Amino acid sequence: MGSDDYLIFGPDDVDLSRSPLRGSIDEPTFVLGAFNPGLARLPGGNLLLMVRVAEALENPVVAGHARTIRWTPERYVLDRYPVGSIEMRDPRQFALKNALPPQLGLTSLSWLLPVEISRDAREIVKIHYDKIIAPSASYMEYGIEDARISLVGGSWWMTVCGVSAERHCTAMYRSVNGIDYEPMGVVLDHQNKDMVLFEGKIGQKYHALTRPLGEVYFAYPEESPYLGGPSINLAQSPDGLHWKPLDAPGIRPRKETSSTLRIGGGTQPILTPEGWLLLYHGVERRDAVGVYRTFWALLDRDDPSRILRQEDGVPLLEARPDLCADIAHQMYLPTPVVFSTGIADAGDSYIVVSGEADLACRVSHLPKSRFA
Repeated sequence: MGSDDYLIFGPDDVDLSRSPLRGSIDEPTFVLGAFNPGLARLPGGNLLLMVRVAEALENPVVAGHARTIRWTPERYVLDRYPVGSIEMRDPRQFALKNALPPQLGLTSLSWLLPVEISRDAREIVKIHYDKIIAPSASYMEYGIEDARISLVGGSWWMTVCGVSAERHCTAMYRSVNGIDYEPMGVVLDHQNKDMVLFEGKIGQKYHALTRPLGEVYFAYPEESPYLGGPSINLAQSPDGLHWKPLDAPGIRPRKETSSTLRIGGGTQPILTPEGWLLLYHGVERRDAVGVYRTFWALLDRDDPSRILRQEDGVPLLEARPDLCADIAHQMYLPTPVVFSTGIADAGDSYIVVSGEADLACRVSHLPKSRFA
């Protein structure tokens, strides 16, 4: 657990009068969560949080219908589903009954809010409402989620998850100053999530963590240390936009740890004297959501498919419900969740940012000795 942990930004810090939904939707809304922030060091030294704001209707059910928010080129609209046609076990989403393949709806729509904080990550400097990143294409009609930012080759590359009926994809943005981002379109197709670029090239090529999902996985032999299921894969690119998966596997769930329901990339891999350091999440099965914890691994600097160390026994970070004591009335998840999404060098320590309880942005100061 981090020796110095606190919340830096949460739902009450968002001014919804400046939401991109205003002007389209007259219904009252609220911030379900302001969480899972991408992290970047700006040229002047301050840090940037790219905060995911999940905005939800205060009255999601009207006249026997559940309502959801959807972007269109003209405006945001509300879609309606008869309550009897859906079932909900996860407060973040619902499922259409008897739909094959399974089909989901979201209880909120997410957009990204750039929040500038001090270089030591202890104070908010400015909330950049003029630089909000909102859905702008059909492949993100249900929202933009979970930004990750990496500084590579003098540009800041930001991956996001675009959610739509068309596809659940990874889209790319790029910036020359760390705060103004230009959309570059889809780079990974349906259900390939948690894409995170390495913060630096390897052999003149961009590299990234990926995490494809699916409904079918094959079993490993009984003597294998691994379990079938979602894993962290690797890909490389000549230009940051066109990606080829590596043949060798990446980080796979192992039988020795309980957090094997699902794993995925967290912070951008950064180069240390020992190799590429990355923090990732592992999920333990419990209720509908599961328990999310942060683990870490070290990859070879020249061949990232070579895992030098994988620490998946004792978590690096676990959820801290005490941090949310002042906003406990806003919590909606039944299980503990910490979801790490960014890291920055701070001399003798690392600044790690995470989503806490899918509710707020958490900062953890971790001494570098923790990774010895």
